[in-house]
Amino acid sequence: MNRPLVDQIAEAVLYEGYLLYPYRPSVKNRQRWTFGGLYPPSYGEVRAGREPSTTRTECLVQGGESSHLRVRVRFLHLQLRRSTKAGGDGGVRADLDPAGPQEWQEAVEREVEIGEHSIGTLIASPMAHEFSFPGPGEPAPVDRHPGSPSDLVTREQHPVVGRVAILAEPVGDGLYKVAVEVANTSRLPESADSDRDEALLRALVSTHAILEVRGGEFVSLIDPPDRWREIAAGCVNVRTWPVLVGEPGSRDTMLSSPIILHDYPQIAPESPGDLFDATEIDEILTLRILTLTDDEKRAMEAVDDRARTLLRRTEALARAQLMGLHGTIRGLRPV
Repeated sequence: MNRPLVDQIAEAVLYEGYLLYPYRPSVKNRQRWTFGGLYPPSYGEVRAGREPSTTRTECLVQGGESSHLRVRVRFLHLQLRRSTKAGGDGGVRADLDPAGPQEWQEAVEREVEIGEHSIGTLIASPMAHEFSFPGPGEPAPVDRHPGSPSDLVTREQHPVVGRVAILAEPVGDGLYKVAVEVANTSRLPESADSDRDEALLRALVSTHAILEVRGGEFVSLIDPPDRWREIAAGCVNVRTWPVLVGEPGSRDTMLSSPIILHDYPQIAPESPGDLFDATEIDEILTLRILTLTDDEKRAMEAVDDRARTLLRRTEALARAQLMGLHGTIRGLRPV
């Protein structure tokens, strides 16, 4: 496996939709985290069938019972950042920060890695792995600007708890169906069972899985061999889209993504970095950022570190880099 290449794609999936142009709190960013969110099962939108608490991936492995499978599940664990200012009496009052949002949901990356299990073991005894990530407890204020007690930031994060289940079954001569289920089992206070923001703080956001096989090969579900096409069509994937990743032609790694991808997705080499929005092209978003007013740029910088990094990187692009975004022919073929 070409792990750097795989992780580059997985990172892009992890932050897809994290922050959309105009990269400030606005209509487009008031309801974020629309991809791969798994909510606590008691959340009202889950009970009503409008939001999920589980996801399921099914894919095919060509090999034998001695083939080994490794699974990594990755997601974002949100925390709420609040900006506050000290009052004249020394107390703290919640004033709107004129340069940025008073409240903003930040993301902390989480990964659950499950060691190797042979296909034969998973056939005989499906495995379940429980995981949890605790929040830091009571929100603690820190200085936004060191040495200045008048501008404070507090961060609040709640625990998340979940389960990964992996099972396998033979479906043909030397062919096995592997299933990976991810569930959010976090508890939500009854008083907050209809509050999306409260549920998000206990959600698994941008959830996706990376499956690796040793001593076998994954079968493309998009373009399977004819002899296995019907079996591939019988794989049921719920809120996931499993595709082959890595060097084109390799079959040892599969990414189960919450967004639709093709086998062997790639980041364009001309792309200078994350723009968080694969539905737009880099050139359009880059030009839009460069035309922001000074006040809009200050507001973008105040959102968070990722928005600030995006702005500074865009403003530092050389002319040759900008021209490289204009269009590239990857190859020609007869029509």
